[in-house]
Amino acid sequence: MATAQDLMQAQFARFAALDPQLPQDQFVPTDAEPVAARTPDGHAVAGLVTHTSNPEGSARGLWQAGEAFELFPIIGEHPRAGMDSLLGAWREWLGEQDDPGPNSSAMVVWPSHDVQATRALLDHGFLPLSVLAIRSPTPVADTELSGTVKVRRAGPADLDAVVELTLTELEYAALVGTATYRSDAAQLKRTAARVRLHSDDPVWLAEQDGTPVAVAECGWIDTGKSPRAYRLRPGSWGYVNCVSVHEKARGTGIGRHLMSVVHNEFVRRGAIGSFLYYNPPNPLSSVFWPRQGYRPLWTMWEVRPATALR
Repeated sequence: MATAQDLMQAQFARFAALDPQLPQDQFVPTDAEPVAARTPDGHAVAGLVTHTSNPEGSARGLWQAGEAFELFPIIGEHPRAGMDSLLGAWREWLGEQDDPGPNSSAMVVWPSHDVQATRALLDHGFLPLSVLAIRSPTPVADTELSGTVKVRRAGPADLDAVVELTLTELEYAALVGTATYRSDAAQLKRTAARVRLHSDDPVWLAEQDGTPVAVAECGWIDTGKSPRAYRLRPGSWGYVNCVSVHEKARGTGIGRHLMSVVHNEFVRRGAIGSFLYYNPPNPLSSVFWPRQGYRPLWTMWEVRPATALR
């Protein structure tokens, strides 16, 4: 009978064949509840479930449900039947817990190229609401715009402009993805922006005739030092946290020009790649980011509320 370690090894052999950019080491949460199941033909599969609470006032609550359950599947060489059986067992497990209420979610993060598992996730009611996308460290040709568009690093004095633009992005994202525009969103965004503008993480502003019209909040993550970067291969990565272009400036090339500056800076500083999250249902980002060279690595599948899991 296959052990959990056997399943893990088989699973990562599959991952390596599916997408060479997937990390070679499996992340295993330590504070998790086990779930086990068997496929119709008798193969054992398993999973680990974590539970995160995001109370009012939590910054994470802007992009995650108040009660978030995540399943880490360990299904070996059985992506479709294994995922199907495991999700059925997880549904029963959730039914035995206290009702998490309407502000809850069930989530599975899975390699985007594993379309066999995709079918099982869709059959159980999951939606692909977000992806982690990566880009190779390729320099971008000069996209300097004619006129008076200027891109520069933002500083503490730009706090109001940065907050206004990032709130615009959040408001739009809340319509098409996992984000939620909560009553305290402005305060949370201001606090986060103030910290970022006083750190080494770069924030870039694009100005037109001296007026800020676009922002790119970025950062650096070393996967060897950051516990939240376990879904990336080892090295120093550029991170694009938030990009927002004022509605009146969309379609003018300003966003493309802004990102050319960002990507060239990532290359100059030796990043092995850059990554970001975007929502496939977003009609703007789902077009813009692939044009900038990004492609999905992991897909975040969600059911909201968690009890809606089929």
